Amino acid sequence: MKEDIIFSLFSKAVAQKQLRKILEPRLNKAIYKAIVVNGKKYPQPINIKVYQYLSAMMRSVFKNLDKGYISKHVIQKVVSTLLKNAFLKDSFVTTLPNEFEKKYGIKPPSLIVLAPTQLCNLNCIGCYAASNAKTSAKLPYEVVDKIVNEVRYQWGVPFVVISGGEPFMYKDDGKSMLDIYEKYKDVFFLSFTNGTLITPELAERMAKLGNITPAISVEGFEKETDERRGKGVFQKILKAFENLRNVGVPFGISVTGTMKNIETLLKDDFYNFFFNEQGASYMWLFQFFPIGRGESDMDLMIIPGKRVELYRQWEKMLIDKKYCIADFWNSGMLSEGCIAYGREGGYLYIDWNGNIAPCNFAPYYVDNIKELYKNGKSLTDALFSDLFKNGRKWQCDYGLGKYEKPDNWLMPCSIRDHYKNFRENILTKNAKPLDKYAGEALQSKKYYDTMVKYDEELKKLAEKIWEEEYLKEKL
Repeated sequence: MKEDIIFSLFSKAVAQKQLRKILEPRLNKAIYKAIVVNGKKYPQPINIKVYQYLSAMMRSVFKNLDKGYISKHVIQKVVSTLLKNAFLKDSFVTTLPNEFEKKYGIKPPSLIVLAPTQLCNLNCIGCYAASNAKTSAKLPYEVVDKIVNEVRYQWGVPFVVISGGEPFMYKDDGKSMLDIYEKYKDVFFLSFTNGTLITPELAERMAKLGNITPAISVEGFEKETDERRGKGVFQKILKAFENLRNVGVPFGISVTGTMKNIETLLKDDFYNFFFNEQGASYMWLFQFFPIGRGESDMDLMIIPGKRVELYRQWEKMLIDKKYCIADFWNSGMLSEGCIAYGREGGYLYIDWNGNIAPCNFAPYYVDNIKELYKNGKSLTDALFSDLFKNGRKWQCDYGLGKYEKPDNWLMPCSIRDHYKNFRENILTKNAKPLDKYAGEALQSKKYYDTMVKYDEELKKLAEKIWEEEYLKEKL
């Protein structure tokens, strides 16, 4: 099988440095054949972008292995948790989702995003979580434990994303998230963090565990990062990078794109610095969305014209530089559109109060995990609220599975890029806001009008690109 070949080649390449240069071209050919030649029957340019992303991911890993920035212990954990499950399919990953589908009529999500605490040692402008050092909301450890257990051993999912707040500040009943990482050795965790708490000792413990990668938040270089996150933060981040490199923990960066740092994000030297000089293995790019503390900062939102420029920069960095970058609003073709609402291949979001939302950036909920558990139910029950079902219906209608001509995945987000439809056809009357800012957004005519106008302007620019470069082109 092609999956066996890819897994075997990759395992040999990560284990033996002298073989990487020989095996990487073979791996690229195998991935191309699996994704572009024999993959899903979307228009070829869509599949080619997926292949380019996977190829860039592999190049980033091999490059940092060669530099000694990723330890053999950690990469073997990646192979045994993520890659083995993805390609060879252990019993959990094959049996459990199939049993789930037989019982519920849908397959479970492929991951969750869990924010165990709102507490944070920083006070960033426009934080979607409205976090700071005075916020105290958190999930009980036993609830966090039960969530991860359900996701791994009932859904068969080996990948969990941890956000916040600041995850490394989480404490309950004398335990931290590191206790969760240690308990669930067959799960790989990605933790979004501001990086300021990653000491040499913490980095060493992460290296010993081997099943966690931190995605550290930056806004650009020192000026942009300190302007939003606080004076001196950038230098602490550079020290965190050093601590992680020294023990071989792979790390990435997480960037919030705004109108204040857009010009930095449009320059090659920004990406060169973090990938080549600092040793980042991946980058997540989130375009600022005015929810949370940012509801009064509409002018921070990247305007449509600049968003298209950022899309072109992402293409350039991915293809020419082979930097592993995903822009959650410009890279929708990589994920077949919106990945919220607990769809197969997607995720859902659980906050520090236990509220279960479609995603981090759609801050409305119907169910609460603590209440579900109290009433003898499970996380699975949250997938069947009308809010989640409406979202999945829109995803299918918009392009998921429409192989001949999916709708525009340069505008994939159900709330950011289709706000009018979100309010009219997805958001339900029984859905509650996660915080007061999300509630205020529902009452604000200015907010509604701004978002609708944004979507209309973006469509004029993005539709032409999608039609001409993704749907018409035959390769």
